[in-house]
Amino acid sequence: MAQEDTVVSLREVVVTDTQLRDFSTSQSVQKFNDSVITNNRPSLTNLLNYNSVIYFKENGPGMVSSPSFRGTTAQQTAVLWNGININSQLNGQTDFNTINTRDFNGISVRAGGGSVIYGSSAVGGSIHLDNELQFGNRFVNEARTEYGSFNTLGMNYNMQAGTERFTMQASASRNSSDNDFEYPNSKLKNDNGQYYNTSLNASAAYKLTNRQTLKFYSYMFDGERHFSRTLAAPSRSKYHDTNTRNLLEWEAVNSSSTSKVKLAHLTEKYRYFENYLNENHETGEAETWLARYDFTYRFARGLTLNAIADYTENTAEGTSILKEKRQTGSGSLLLKHKVSDKITYEGGLRKEIGNIYDSPLLFSLGGSYSPLSFYTLKFNASRNFRAPTFNDLYWLGSGNPDLKPETSYQAELGNQFNYKNATLTLTGYFIKLRDMLRWVPSGAQWSPENVGRVNTYGGEALLNWHESYGFGKFEVNGTYAYTVSHEDGNSLQLMYVPQHKGTASFGYSFKRISLFYRQLFTGKVYTTTDHSSNVDAYNVADAGIQYSFSLFGKLDVGIQVLNLYDKAYQNVTLRPLPGRNYNVYINLNF
Repeated sequence: MAQEDTVVSLREVVVTDTQLRDFSTSQSVQKFNDSVITNNRPSLTNLLNYNSVIYFKENGPGMVSSPSFRGTTAQQTAVLWNGININSQLNGQTDFNTINTRDFNGISVRAGGGSVIYGSSAVGGSIHLDNELQFGNRFVNEARTEYGSFNTLGMNYNMQAGTERFTMQASASRNSSDNDFEYPNSKLKNDNGQYYNTSLNASAAYKLTNRQTLKFYSYMFDGERHFSRTLAAPSRSKYHDTNTRNLLEWEAVNSSSTSKVKLAHLTEKYRYFENYLNENHETGEAETWLARYDFTYRFARGLTLNAIADYTENTAEGTSILKEKRQTGSGSLLLKHKVSDKITYEGGLRKEIGNIYDSPLLFSLGGSYSPLSFYTLKFNASRNFRAPTFNDLYWLGSGNPDLKPETSYQAELGNQFNYKNATLTLTGYFIKLRDMLRWVPSGAQWSPENVGRVNTYGGEALLNWHESYGFGKFEVNGTYAYTVSHEDGNSLQLMYVPQHKGTASFGYSFKRISLFYRQLFTGKVYTTTDHSSNVDAYNVADAGIQYSFSLFGKLDVGIQVLNLYDKAYQNVTLRPLPGRNYNVYINLNF
């Protein structure tokens, strides 16, 4: 059969996190498309809970949410904003209910160790939030309004504009809810669960010359959450936090090399009220300055060398922390060699030196081999770490300045199958963690020590299939994670680590109508170290339908039913989640 080659001219897309693109060949990377981001509620928790292998411990909608990636803790999952680690300097983690996904057009999950590239906390895996900019004449607007049960309101406006030399993207989001749903099988309501948050995002790139580009990224989040009651006790507490992130980047590209200079400034600030009816509260704030030089040289025959040097200065203070400063310098060397269309290998080294702690020499080594057109074998091994946080080091009366970083060795083996429009990825892994940081009783109070040793192993499966027929387009996605995580010498599974988690989703579109159905299964988790208490497994589903009009550009109207089968379930003990509830939305593209 005669075939015709078609040359497609692709627009240049500005990518900030080039290490994710260029040095992840030997690991599993899951990237979410726009429709997946849009069909999920705007919190990062909701997006990843229904579409990835990551397990979330969530106190309730809009409440505190922390991930467990491959059996590790929230502090061992790195969150990268345009290539910059944004985990809190105070407690070491990102609350995934404080990230509005609709402010980003690139969201990816990179499984496995990544400390050689991303430094502290990239142990179980990393989450990447990117604003990908595109040059070319365009002016595109999108506005979305949604309203749902419990007086839940969401608004988002997103604008993209550009020329051949300049491009920008800006967005604003506002979410709020009374969040006062009735607890199933109880006379109680989710009292004191109201929340609101606002985020502003702006990104821009300008071509100084044909080879030099200046980029700027800025993000601000402000939110207030009342911490809701449990089945056992009422609550009057609330938490207000504000985060700002700014990044300036200069990039120069030549035929065989690329130089980048990055300057970043991050702030975080919180106020915690034990009783919001009075003004007594605790405070904390942290500030980060980062400078980075990134040089990439491309040899002939697919050989790429990347050297990165950066310097970070963190300061923090608060009600329970006297003002402290931490300075860290690091150097990384990455290499990737595409030997042929079938064989690629990559490796890296990193060393950090700080005024408080020194991390060990970190390494990563991996490769991929495609012996058959439909099959690729991947392997990766690495040493990773997590640095103590300001709370660990300096909490008044409890902090321990002698703490060492946690370190881990890990290895994984991946199998990827591609057939027509279907992709199946199967990965097995093992993680051996040493010097785990834990807060343990010390007399009448708690303090952090390097006490824990943990072994984690398991397997993951990712499936994607999409197809178009005359009667419509189909897309099917599925994930499954089997996880075993326990301390040395103890066979009991760690608390809040399910052995089984699975997701499945089905999408269909025909002409102006599109619909989706998704399912989430989470296995039983234990809530005490001796397994005397647990939260039962649960299986919940959502569904939605949308109709598109050719009005004012393109107008979408849709409705979603969440917890479709009205299941009574808990994710955290004594904190029931809502029963069946509804959400309607209008989405305008013009």
